[in-house]
Amino acid sequence: TYVTAGFPTAEETPDILLAMEKGGADILELGAPFTDPIADGPTIQTSNTIALQNGVTIESTLKMVKDARSKGLKAPVLLMGYYNPLLSYGEERLLNDCADSGVNGFI
Repeated sequence: TYVTAGFPTAEETPDILLAMEKGGADILELGAPFTDPIADGPTIQTSNTIALQNGVTIESTLKMVKDARSKGLKAPVLLMGYYNPLLSYGEERLLNDCADSGVNGFI
């Protein structure tokens, strides 16, 4: 089950993740917003644009996962996105910060 981090807002995303789990989702895909999501359809492109307008970054995306975990989220969270922002963030830093935040993997 997929949601873009920061859509409709960053504040709502942790609760959306929890609601997805409560609704029966056993694995959660959290999209890291990207400026040029050309491999995605119009719905995900629009949610990326809105999330970026909301100021969402890799750091804030990881905070959303951490906040959801602190509220009891148990389902695995896979970070989904394009490689460019992840590479810019730094691979080793990303792996460490994902582990600290409760991200379980990548798509």
